[in-house]
Amino acid sequence: MQEVLDEIVATIGASDDRGRVADYIPQLACIDPNQFAITVAMADGRIFSAGNSQQLFSIQSISKVFTLTIALGKLGDAVWSRVGREPSGDPFNSIVQLEHENGKPRNPFINAGAIAIADAILMGHQPKETLAEILQFVRFIADDDSIGIDEKVAQSELLTGDRNASLAHFMASFGRIKNPVDCVLGTYFHHCSIAMNSEQLARSGLFLVDNGRNPVTGTRVVSTQRARRINSLMLMCGHYDGSGEFAFRVGLPGKSGVGGGILAIAPGTASIAVWSPGLDEVGNSKLGTEALEKLVQHTGWSIFG
Repeated sequence: MQEVLDEIVATIGASDDRGRVADYIPQLACIDPNQFAITVAMADGRIFSAGNSQQLFSIQSISKVFTLTIALGKLGDAVWSRVGREPSGDPFNSIVQLEHENGKPRNPFINAGAIAIADAILMGHQPKETLAEILQFVRFIADDDSIGIDEKVAQSELLTGDRNASLAHFMASFGRIKNPVDCVLGTYFHHCSIAMNSEQLARSGLFLVDNGRNPVTGTRVVSTQRARRINSLMLMCGHYDGSGEFAFRVGLPGKSGVGGGILAIAPGTASIAVWSPGLDEVGNSKLGTEALEKLVQHTGWSIFG
């Protein structure tokens, strides 16, 4: 496995065509696009890494997997009265479908859906309390108490988050948001600003590898059925309107973030994290996707055989 990862870094990681960093978030615009990392966390506890695997980066929308997991734990299937379970087919920050569908987001991984999930887990608490809960959960599943929030990124998002504020207020106009919009947005921007390296991120996905149980620690995080459903949503909706292309090329449940990270799950086998800040035209890591495609070609880990 180490040889495979080293080869991926030597070939794909050295590519000149790296995509474009998320320059609409000022703090992400200044990230060096030449960085690349990949980590494979095996179900048997072995960790393989190559590239800049110790470099922290903003996980952005990958955090939506964790907040969905928390929301399902708090509300159970009542979550689905707030968000749908269908691919959107539109950009991740689109408002179009909200207008046609009475303010109910298509799925929990587009921005509107994740804002609705943030509202669901607030439950009348202050953002600081809810963020502490989210952070505690992420540290628990990654087995790493050093994970934190990048406040500079969070403030950068707050200052440039007019589109997300519009989504939240629009949903509120339909009665879909129960807490003060500013509290919901503060929670959302901060959980998107959690900073992790590829090794921490790969370990955080292990509970989705083994039917809701961390195979290394033996701790059950969610039920088997819930883990399967989270994985299915990642496959269908985890890459916005590029989800079909990712399933076609990689064939694994995955969740991307505009910070350039991707968390992918090979059920029963491994959790994989890649990071390359340059994005493709729909907002997914360009080289990260290519790296995962190459990894699956080497290993045969695609869920489609």
